Amino acid sequence: FPFPYTPYRIQEQFMEALYGALEAGRVGIFESPTGTGKSLSLICGALSWLRDWEEKRRQEEARLLALGAGGQDGLTPQQAPPGSADTAGQPDWVTAFVQKKEERDMVDRLKEEQIRRKKREDRLEEIRHNVHLKYAAKRKRCEEDEAKRLLRLSKEALSQGAGEGTFDQLDHNEEELILAEYESDDEKKVVSGLEEDDVDLEEEHVTKIYYCSRTHSQLSQFVREVQKSPFGKDTRLVALGSRQNLCVNEEVQRLGALQLINDRCMEMQKNKREKKSNEENEGKKRCVSRTVCPFYSYEQMQFLRDEVLMEVQDIEQLVSLGRETKACPYYGSRFAIPAAQLVVLPYQMLLHEPTRNAAGIKLKDQVVIIDEAHNLIDTITCIHSAEVSGSQLCCAHSQLSQYMERYRKRLKAKNLMYIKQILYLLEQFVAMLGGNVNQNPGCQAVSQTGTVLKSINDFLFQSQTDNINLFKVQRYCEKSLISRKLFGFVERYGGPASAVKTNKEIQKLAGLQNFLLTLQQGSDKEGDSPVEAEYDQLRTASPLMQIEGFLSALTNANQDGRVILNRQGTVGQSSLKFLLLNPAVHFAKVVEECRAVIIAGGTMQPVADFREELLCCAGVDSARIVEFSCGHVIPPENILPIILCSGPSNQQLEFTYQTRDLPQMMDETGRILCNLCNVIPGGVVCFFPSYEYEKQVYGHWEKTGLLSRLAAKKKIFQEPKKANQVEQVLVEYAKCIKRCSQTGGQMTGALLLSVVGGKMSEGINFSDDLGRCVIMVGMPYPNIRSPELQEKMTWLDKTMPRAAGQAPSRVLIENLCMKAVNQSIGRAIRHQKDFASILLLDHRYTRPAIFNKLPQWIRERTQVKPAFASAFAELRKVRTHLSYVL
Repeated sequence: FPFPYTPYRIQEQFMEALYGALEAGRVGIFESPTGTGKSLSLICGALSWLRDWEEKRRQEEARLLALGAGGQDGLTPQQAPPGSADTAGQPDWVTAFVQKKEERDMVDRLKEEQIRRKKREDRLEEIRHNVHLKYAAKRKRCEEDEAKRLLRLSKEALSQGAGEGTFDQLDHNEEELILAEYESDDEKKVVSGLEEDDVDLEEEHVTKIYYCSRTHSQLSQFVREVQKSPFGKDTRLVALGSRQNLCVNEEVQRLGALQLINDRCMEMQKNKREKKSNEENEGKKRCVSRTVCPFYSYEQMQFLRDEVLMEVQDIEQLVSLGRETKACPYYGSRFAIPAAQLVVLPYQMLLHEPTRNAAGIKLKDQVVIIDEAHNLIDTITCIHSAEVSGSQLCCAHSQLSQYMERYRKRLKAKNLMYIKQILYLLEQFVAMLGGNVNQNPGCQAVSQTGTVLKSINDFLFQSQTDNINLFKVQRYCEKSLISRKLFGFVERYGGPASAVKTNKEIQKLAGLQNFLLTLQQGSDKEGDSPVEAEYDQLRTASPLMQIEGFLSALTNANQDGRVILNRQGTVGQSSLKFLLLNPAVHFAKVVEECRAVIIAGGTMQPVADFREELLCCAGVDSARIVEFSCGHVIPPENILPIILCSGPSNQQLEFTYQTRDLPQMMDETGRILCNLCNVIPGGVVCFFPSYEYEKQVYGHWEKTGLLSRLAAKKKIFQEPKKANQVEQVLVEYAKCIKRCSQTGGQMTGALLLSVVGGKMSEGINFSDDLGRCVIMVGMPYPNIRSPELQEKMTWLDKTMPRAAGQAPSRVLIENLCMKAVNQSIGRAIRHQKDFASILLLDHRYTRPAIFNKLPQWIRERTQVKPAFASAFAELRKVRTHLSYVL
């Protein structure tokens, strides 16, 4: 395998296993601990396979073309021996003739593919401006038909508007708020000449690798690794992102919220098409001037596309290039997908089918690599779940009612019909929460509080909405951009300071202003963080956007999800939530269509839930699943994992919900930390099961004086709850450790009190002195009283077989706990020369079912210590070793 340096043996094993899985078309679960060069192994292993596969395909094509050029036609009927027939009753000459015809057809297809490939390679060499002629031709024809339709609509609007009264004399800006005439799919005629005849105008999608990860920064880091690899110069790579990350139009970017940016972008494209259709009608007065995006230029985006394919670029470089060339990076990068060999994209874009289709991603016979996949099941569940509050439902109803009242005479019958359906849905949903849409949700008390779970069918039946086709409503919302129109309407009339015209009809909008003002005053009572400001903007300004997601979720199959009615003090505080129970239904299409799927991560243990809950439920044959897990590159003596069963005063360590609040348990935890801080230099990171428990223990230590004893050796830092404060705490923590190591003295470093599943348990590196010891207090089991978790457990017990005598619900609880543990303790060792000790404070870690779910490279080196004295002695030895190493 080509590699930028001599690879570790485990990297070679990883690449060999990866190559084999891709070649055999498997679904692989690959685990390679952080610090072992996983990204580079993925790049070199996967791109080596792709390079070899392309070469083998070229050779096979050449062989078949040579055979086709020198071959003879099949047997004709005259040449066939009389009376000969095959076992199926067909004469031999018929079978031979059919076979020869298939061979000739294959040769013709190969010739076409060769021509296409040659054209693409020539185009990339020359980087011509008019490079996307075939695709542009199809787009142009689509545009022309759309322009004709929009022109017809505008003519109707003009003729209708001419005879209307003063109510319909709208200014130019307000014209943008009117919904265009809507036709549903079953009423729309097939556009002639575009459905079947022009498939060949689409550019061929070459065999490629889709690499996806969780965050924008992880994707950028991966692209930089590709740039440094031996494949960096000759790989056609395109990085995809959301409009939020790629948009270069400052006016649109200022909207902030992703949904608003998406809708505004789509509206500007529509305006561009309408502008084009108006310009074609020379001599006729245009009815309105609408904003178009100056970056949405086909020629410039085609140029951007070629620049992207010529040189590997990450998202930041792509955005800079877009600004320079005055071309949209969001659409320019999509034009590059068909010819790209490696497509880098975020989770949501690949795992959410509507987003995948909108981006032009085709998975048929392609390779998908999902990195940082330890939370893959949760990610799929979250992407396809949705929640709306009573306030949002009431607010959306009020806004939509006012909108319909304002523009009733300008809206077509289809628009009015769908708006009335949406209003009815909102009214019934609020009624399910025990409220009335026409009253302020903040003032309506809920008589029966609590949480109720219902199946989708039961919810629709009891809310009396089962007679409405939600699929059609969902498509209407998507195509008509009604939420964007409503947002523009509220922007114009929702604020108290907005200039409202004085005629009687428009004065009715005062009700909407007052209603929104009461909602705003209600929410202002609680101090919202800046991080939540974007979501607040979305909730109050255009709640319909959020509700569209909930309506979409209700179109899932009845058995795959539940609706949770969460009734709190008032209707406004209550909520409806859709919970997806079976993530496999949304992952099934990915594994069905792809040639191979690789699920990779630094900490994938325990893998049973990936295999059973995700892959087998998605219909993957167990023979197709392959697992690979490698050790770490660090020497065995550089890590000391210990399971500690009792503390310094022989108090057994068992942090159950019943015992962890006992003063003696909190005291024992404090004594352990005091002893460790005396002998461990640098940084110590201590993970607690929850923020509440960490706060409780901290308060107890303050009262007993343990905190001051700890503070004498280590400066104490606490993980903040707010994400925007994490970076500051980490910087101060690192500075303190560096200062202590340089100056010496009584203070030996810092102690960071963190929370499992918090901001610092994933994605943060406590390498070298930042994490010489990681401590896990107790076992972070999830809250089994949670209605969502209880429903998931019930569903698993009904649908999944028992594993090794354990109920599937019990296995789920243990897996959730151990995944969280493994993520947290994996923060310490980040490279080959790193070293650290890991302490698991709970005797329950020694149980075989739990112990076996630790990562193999940690499990192999773990020592079980019944008493604290022997564990402390081991830690003192490590200190001596570390002093020697340092």
